[in-house]
Amino acid sequence: MELFVPKETFPGENRAALIPASAKKLVEAGLAVKIEAGLGLASDYEDKDYEAAGASVVEDRAQALGSADIVMRVRKPSEEEIGLLKTGAVHISFLDPFQESELLAVFAKAGVSAISMEMMPRSTLAQKMDVLSSQANLAGYYAVIKAAERMNKILPMMMTPAGTISPARVFVIGVGVAGLQAIATAKRLGARVDAFDTRPVVEEQVKSLGAKFVKIDLGEMGQTAQGYAKELTPEQIELQRKGMADACTRSDIVITTAKLFGRKAPVILTADMISKMKRGSIVVDLAVESGGNVEGSRLNEEVVTEKGVIIIGEGNLEGQVGHHASQVYSYNLTSLVEHFWDNENKKLSLDLEDEIIQGCLLTHGGQIIHPKFKDT
Repeated sequence: MELFVPKETFPGENRAALIPASAKKLVEAGLAVKIEAGLGLASDYEDKDYEAAGASVVEDRAQALGSADIVMRVRKPSEEEIGLLKTGAVHISFLDPFQESELLAVFAKAGVSAISMEMMPRSTLAQKMDVLSSQANLAGYYAVIKAAERMNKILPMMMTPAGTISPARVFVIGVGVAGLQAIATAKRLGARVDAFDTRPVVEEQVKSLGAKFVKIDLGEMGQTAQGYAKELTPEQIELQRKGMADACTRSDIVITTAKLFGRKAPVILTADMISKMKRGSIVVDLAVESGGNVEGSRLNEEVVTEKGVIIIGEGNLEGQVGHHASQVYSYNLTSLVEHFWDNENKKLSLDLEDEIIQGCLLTHGGQIIHPKFKDT
C-alpha cells in the first residue's frame, strides 16, 4: 500500500503529519511512504532525513494524492483535493466535523474513508492516538511562554540587594490537559499559580503541581464519560464569573482553556471583569478558535484594552513549537495506522466493529456512517 503525506498549505501552519522516525516505522511495516518535498521544513525536519528513513520525496502533489491508498495530514483538505483521491482511499487528519458537514458529503461522494482525529475516543486503548491531548499539552506550555514574553514583568521571585521582587501571579481557568501543563510550566518559571475548574475532581491534580485550587460553589457539577467538563447553565456561568473576578483582579496572567467539544466555547471573562485587572496584565484565550472564552478576544490578534490589559487571541499555539508538535502528532497517526495494520497481508484493515474506528471513522463505502453526522 502507498501512503502519502502532503505539505501543509494553511497560513502559519508549521506542523507536519509525519516525521522521519515515524516514516521509518511505517516503511519497515511494509508501506511505500511518499512525502511532498519540503514537508517538514517548517518544523525543522529535512527531506534528506525522510529519504534516509526509506521514504520517497515527490514534487507532484496531485499525482501523489491520486495514487495514494492512505493520506495523512494535519489540516482538513479542500474539496478539490478530495476529488483527486481514489475511491477506497483512507484520509486521516483533523476534520472539524461539527462545522464541516459539506466536506463530509464530499468525502462520501468520492468514496473515501475519512478519519477525524479529533473524534478519537478517550479510552485507554486509544490513548496513544489522542491528538487533542498531545497538542493541548504543548498549547498549555506555550501559552505561558507567550504571556511571559509579552508581560512587562518577570515570573519568579528574586531577592536582590536592591530589594525583593514578588513572584508574578498566574490564574489558569480550566484544568484539562492544556490547563495542567500551563500550571506546571508557570510553576517551573517561579510564578504563584491559582487554578479553577468546574470539575471538583481535579482539585488534587492542581494541588499536586503546587498550585492553589480556587473553590467556587456552582451546585451539582461533574464531567462526561470522555472526561470533558459538562456544559454550565446560565446561572452557573454567572456564579463562576463572580467567583473568578477576585482571582482575575489580582493576577498578572490569566489563561483560559475552557472548551466544549463540538460546541462554541463559553464566554467566562467579560469585559467588565477584564476592566478591573491591573494595567499590563496578560490574558491568553486558548479557546479563541472555537469562539473564545474572553469577551473582546480576536482570532490571531492581540487586543489592548483602554485600561492597558493585553488580550492574546493567537490560534494554533501548539504550531509555534512545530518540531515537537509534529513529533507527537506523527506518533499519534502512526500508532493508528499500526493498530489497524494487517501485517500478514501488508494492508490497512479498518474493522468497522472496533470501538476506535466507530468513534473516528466518519465516511466509508460512499456514505457518512458516523451516527453523529450521517443525518446532517
